[in-house]
Amino acid sequence: MSRAAQIQKLLSECTPAQREEVFRQLRLEFPIHPLETQLHTKAEIILEAIQRAGGLTLRMITGVIAEAAFEVEVVERLKGWKRIPRAGDLAYDFLLKDKKGEVRVQVKLQRSKAGIPWPAHLARRAWRSLPTDMFVVETQKTRAGKARGSAGSTRPYRFGEFDVLAVSLYPATKRWGSFMFTLADWLVPDPKDAAQIFKYQPVAAKPNDDWTDRFQTAETWFRSRIKKTIRSE
Repeated sequence: MSRAAQIQKLLSECTPAQREEVFRQLRLEFPIHPLETQLHTKAEIILEAIQRAGGLTLRMITGVIAEAAFEVEVVERLKGWKRIPRAGDLAYDFLLKDKKGEVRVQVKLQRSKAGIPWPAHLARRAWRSLPTDMFVVETQKTRAGKARGSAGSTRPYRFGEFDVLAVSLYPATKRWGSFMFTLADWLVPDPKDAAQIFKYQPVAAKPNDDWTDRFQTAETWFRSRIKKTIRSE
């Protein structure tokens, strides 16, 4: 038996408190992530800082985690696809390509409050006409601004800026790899401007004719060029 195997055997016989003591000793020597070296601090302090920040900072971090989860749980498992590097401030998070062409994907996180998802029947708190049996996602850009020569905000997405919307249902499922997909062209238009995507979009909890839990299905929908609008009432 190797020394490492002997140590693992001994650890399995230790109490949780004893294993934690060994872990703390090893943490003095081994960083968990390169960011510790970059910021000259420990992961525990970085996590504590995020928790202390709360509010907007925490929501931004969870959004970034959703994007990372999409890459690890979805993109890296796709066969025959590759991720194309993005350049600049674009309206999509991922540019994916296979032998048939490119697909632009925007990743969003299901709406929640203090980490607790709005139950499906409370989706109407976001907008009075949303279905009572669906969740809700907020589809708008993080930073606001004014379009040049216009009084309108630049936060809303416009139809044609991305192809597929991927919504992380982590708040409801507690699994970062849980996604629902639909097409950008199928989203509900803004009642005040049909060229813009409405801020609040209903999201099905289970696959149906409008939403799927498989990227491959959404990609098939996209290339079929079917025209429709998801159910929103």
